[in-house]
Amino acid sequence: QLFRFSHYHITSRCVHKCVCEKQRKSYNMASSDFGAGRIVSYVDFHCEKNNREHRTAEISTKRLIIRRGQTFHITIHFNKNQYDPDNDRIILVAQTGPEPSETSGTKILFPLTDSISKRRWSAVASSFSRGKLYLEMSSSPNAKIGHHTLILQKLSLGQTENYHLGAFVVLFNPWCSEDEVFLDDEEKLKEYVLNEQGIVFTGCADYIEGMPWNYGQFEEDILDICLKLLDNSPKHLKNPAKDYMRRFDPVYICRTVSAMVNCNDDNGVLFGKWDDPYTDGVYPGKWNGSVAILRQWNNNNNQPVCYGQCWVFAAVACTVLRCLGIPTRVVTNFESAHDTNGNLTIDSEYDDEGMDLERSADSIWNFHVWIESWMARFDLRRGNDGWQVLDPTPQEKSEGVYCCGPAPVKAIKAGDIDMRYDVPFIFAEVNADCVTWMCPEEGKRVKIDSDTKHVGQKISTKCVGSDEREDITDNYKHPEGSFMERYAYKMADKRRLPQKPKKQLDVYLKADGPNYNGANVKVSAIISNKNSMTKNCTLKFSAMKKKYNSRSRRKFIKRYQEEITVRPGEDKTVELELTYAEYGESLDKYNLIRLTALLIDGKTKESAFTLKDISLINPNIKIQVLGTAVVSHKLTVKINFENLLPVELNNCVFTLEGAGLIDGQKEIGLGKLNPGEVIAKEISFIPSKRGLKKLTVDFDCDKMKDVKGYLNIDVQE
Repeated sequence: QLFRFSHYHITSRCVHKCVCEKQRKSYNMASSDFGAGRIVSYVDFHCEKNNREHRTAEISTKRLIIRRGQTFHITIHFNKNQYDPDNDRIILVAQTGPEPSETSGTKILFPLTDSISKRRWSAVASSFSRGKLYLEMSSSPNAKIGHHTLILQKLSLGQTENYHLGAFVVLFNPWCSEDEVFLDDEEKLKEYVLNEQGIVFTGCADYIEGMPWNYGQFEEDILDICLKLLDNSPKHLKNPAKDYMRRFDPVYICRTVSAMVNCNDDNGVLFGKWDDPYTDGVYPGKWNGSVAILRQWNNNNNQPVCYGQCWVFAAVACTVLRCLGIPTRVVTNFESAHDTNGNLTIDSEYDDEGMDLERSADSIWNFHVWIESWMARFDLRRGNDGWQVLDPTPQEKSEGVYCCGPAPVKAIKAGDIDMRYDVPFIFAEVNADCVTWMCPEEGKRVKIDSDTKHVGQKISTKCVGSDEREDITDNYKHPEGSFMERYAYKMADKRRLPQKPKKQLDVYLKADGPNYNGANVKVSAIISNKNSMTKNCTLKFSAMKKKYNSRSRRKFIKRYQEEITVRPGEDKTVELELTYAEYGESLDKYNLIRLTALLIDGKTKESAFTLKDISLINPNIKIQVLGTAVVSHKLTVKINFENLLPVELNNCVFTLEGAGLIDGQKEIGLGKLNPGEVIAKEISFIPSKRGLKKLTVDFDCDKMKDVKGYLNIDVQE
């Protein structure tokens, strides 16, 4: 006779030693409803103990969540005289997916053996006493990740009986040396898998700003949302069985996540937008973390969340991959090229007033954010393991889908553009050449500048164990001018520009920083005449509003023109100034302004051109903890903000967020702030998790958006 348990919630329930007697009685009464033929009364998955050993207890201690290739323990409680270890044979079955099969590897049968195998599913009977069978088990280090069901097959007297023991979740295991995502560094694992908070670097190369982000990968519902995201991918919807068959592979999972975080081809998480208006959604700079985004996607029937930009796409992907167990970090590339035609050159055209004509689809972003995930690359030739670039921002299609990577960082540095996936595109992001052309209304296009060093600066990620910035540019590029740099260019078949002739007339811009929002910005144009003759020139200076992901927005903040006489060998400085009255209404979250200077020799018509992007610094948010932070006890913080702008601020709001500190978000209205006025607010909340947590505070008003502040808080047990 074949018995099958139908009430899975009973048999999969985790029974802990601390469960009270009343709970045990009700549990046993419920199991007795199956009838006298049932041989198993209940199963103890030891969720709290197993999850702590597998570093998943922060997700939950109420269900079993294991990392593959690592041992765990369960106890099977048999009804009286229903199991004889001398005569009955037990086979365990672990299965996943909608159509489990042995041929696809989604259904694994394994008997009890004498020892645990490091390479496959295995189980050992530790002991059997008074109807309790204690099992030590291990999944394969290349097991499929996701939801699994555990079944017990009892073979006795020629009959086979199946019993559903319960459900559990399998994750990647970077602590397991046999797993493809193995990372042999405990401090890096704490940072790139276990840390729920981070810093995303934005701004521009001259002023880099650290923005706090709440990844929140261990919030209890996030794991199920991440697995749901995989189940909504086009590959799964087309062929679920084939999709589950490939879920052992971190390359496949990463590529799926890269595609699913944007919604361009699928029911993905985020809708990208880089222009006003944002009134029908959330301005991308408003987000402080991934949790609210993933929950909104989940709760709204998988409808895309509005809106995201590159750092939001990257941070959400980081949350998903850390949750699934793949070491992942967020990376920012300053002066990042978007080479749409693959020629490794970014062309910019300006008219004779210094205005960007914006006729090329190529662009250089002040910064672009992607992620790196750590894994072996058994699908490539040796030497391409380690960090792999993934970019979920929908820029260009890869094999017909808006995703990017994984691309080995080692291959990018070496110029090995034949490596999968998307190495040429990322190579250009950090190595493309810049060419500037002047296109007067009458006359032919003239190349006035070229630069092989501008793209790919100060590539940054958060330091392990601190909020400081780590510069990882050397991982992507050899030092400029070195033999290895030239070799990498040759390997990439890069079109080297002819060396530009030494200019007799030159100009460059200098803005003494730091420059603060609300204050006047002082700019110097330095004109150099290396000729033996005096030059009478026209200097055309302009300041324009700038978007972080493209060129100027063709909106002048200020224009200035002056006739300049420069003697032979002279360096002449022209002082310029931008006032808040001139630039204040043009700023967005990043406070970026593009400065350009065009110098034209009145006699020879020789020209020189330069540009510089500056980022204005917003006032600081100051946060102070009042008292000691303890789990489940009220904690009060004091938040100060001073209005340093010369104008009144209206509709001021603080928004607080922090994994383990606040459930969701907490919004505090502040009203109006006069110039020079300081607001101080005391706000209370109850921390729910111990350890080092990051409180993020966002300030918004009519004149400034998404000013960020944060404080690390050590919460005691």
